[in-house]
Order: sequence, then C-alpha cells, then structure tokens
Amino acid sequence: MSIAKNLLQIKSQLPNHVNLVAVSKTKAVINLMEAYNSGQRIFGENKIQEMTDKWEQMPKDIQWHMIGHVQSNKVKFMAEYVSLIHGVDSLKLLQEINKQALKHHRVIDCLLQIYIANEETKFGLNETELVELISSGEFKELQNIRIVGLMGMATFTDNQSQIKAEFEHLKEIFDNTNKLETLNLKLETLSMGMSGDYKLAIECGSTMVRIGSSIFGMR
Repeated sequence: MSIAKNLLQIKSQLPNHVNLVAVSKTKAVINLMEAYNSGQRIFGENKIQEMTDKWEQMPKDIQWHMIGHVQSNKVKFMAEYVSLIHGVDSLKLLQEINKQALKHHRVIDCLLQIYIANEETKFGLNETELVELISSGEFKELQNIRIVGLMGMATFTDNQSQIKAEFEHLKEIFDNTNKLETLNLKLETLSMGMSGDYKLAIECGSTMVRIGSSIFGMR
C-alpha cells in the first residue's frame, strides 16, 4: 500500500480527539510530502539536524515534533521552529529550552516523559520526581516553556495486560498531575501508543499517538 493509503486508513480509525504524529525519522522528504499531500501536518523526528534539514525544505504549516531524547546543547538548533518537544525529563533540559525560546521570543510547548516501562533503556521521571519538578520554584520561574502534557512508552513486549497496566498507570498520573495546574503547566495531551499498541493506548486515554512504520513502511 502507498503512504497515502496507509495514512488514510489509520486516520479513519482514530477518534476525533486523538492527534496523529507521523514518525518520519530516516524517511526522505519525498515520502513526507506524500503524507503532507494527503493532509498530514504533524511529523515526528528523533534527530534535530535531520528535522531542521526537513523544516528548511518543506512547507511552513507543518508542526515539527521532537520525539527523541534531547541533548541540552542541541536545543538551540530547533528553538526557532519546533512545535512540541516530547521527551523532556529534567529541570536542566527545561531551563535550556526556556533560555533558547526566550531568544526567539517564543513559548515552546513540551511533554514531560514519565517512566512507566519495565525496561532500563527507557528514559523518564517517576511520579515522585514529577511532583518535585513541577512544585519547584525553579520550574515556576520558566516563562518561555509550557508543559502541555505527559508522554510515556510501554515495555516492548507481547504481554497486552502488562502494556495495558502501564498505560493505565500513566493515565492515573496524568489525572493526578492535572490538579496541580500552574501558569506554565496545563495538561491537555497524553501521548502514548505507537504502531504496535496505539489502539490499546487510545482505549486507556491517549490523545496523541506516534505512528511510523504503519504509515511509511519498515525502516
């Protein structure tokens, strides 16, 4: 099937309140343009240089999401244009995003990454670290970032009940955190679910799914 057909098939299955991030890392601009011409406007990349190259070449109504693990020293290269940074897991990184956003007179939206998987390779904050971060005075001083949601990745396993439990745990954290609204924190997005588990994630409350191989084919 073509990229356009894959995309339309997936979109037809998504509820209206769920946003689709087309994970386009390693894919050529010609492939992204096929998705763009089928109506897709949100693309997710995991390398800042590759994302910046594509941003320079492609239409300017695209929302670029940084979905990879971000190094602080690379933030400056995307601060001008990035729409949403997904994997934020430290105050230090937030402070750098805030600093670079200020230089461009922008407020940059971010998702805090929560560790829900039973895997040591995954990044993220635990629930205690999350509360400590957003309750801190340093966090409340950051006026050029906005925490608009949480994200997390389930364990890479065929055990559906384990994945479901991890997604439900993240939804519970999301609901609890939503009671702590501040000037730079207003949770609207719960990002969980990828090509293999997005339907289960939506059942558990996800409002943003990240799908790559089911749209663009295997890398």
